[in-house]
Amino acid sequence: MKRIGIIVSVFAFIAVSCGQTSKNTKTTDVGVVINGVTWATRNVDAFGTFAETPESSGMFYQWNRKTAWNTTDAEVGGWDDTHPAGTTWEKANDPSPKGWRVPTKEEQQSLLDTCKVTNEWTAQNGVTGRKFTDITTGNTLFFPAVGFRHRSIGELSSVGKLGGYWSSTQSVKTHAYCLVFFLDEDDAYMNSYGRRLGFSVRSVLAE
Repeated sequence: MKRIGIIVSVFAFIAVSCGQTSKNTKTTDVGVVINGVTWATRNVDAFGTFAETPESSGMFYQWNRKTAWNTTDAEVGGWDDTHPAGTTWEKANDPSPKGWRVPTKEEQQSLLDTCKVTNEWTAQNGVTGRKFTDITTGNTLFFPAVGFRHRSIGELSSVGKLGGYWSSTQSVKTHAYCLVFFLDEDDAYMNSYGRRLGFSVRSVLAE
């Protein structure tokens, strides 16, 4: 048994020395602090994972639901056109990787504090979206303009022209708050949208 333990240790050492790590980059993120809030640098992808890069689309989610929808097919089967229930995005339905969560309305609004954060429509590595910059630290955060899926049939729309990112905060029974930005508008802003829509999720660090 001792000999087996030694062999395992040797293989573990070789893996680390070759630059391998036990951490899965799909479930971990270094995060970036913008106006006092630590944001993931990438969108949520499949439930419990992050997208590969800051420019990657990740996947769409309806508010307070666990099902992930792709960002590529024009139409999808099995779309749920009923109104999601709940008064907040419940922990059991939160698609964020462990240690992260869907942001609140107030946390998203902190990105729009023009005294502390600037934002601009831009292209990053060939992907259009919105870049937020912390005025004090110079830290930046990029949100790709992934588009969205329509509430009734889940049809894909506005890819490269719109970014919609859910908060965990409801506005009224059938709507919730969302950070949104458009190609032809000068600024990002908060708005209330129907919960049946498919939008992106960008997580914040859970405390």
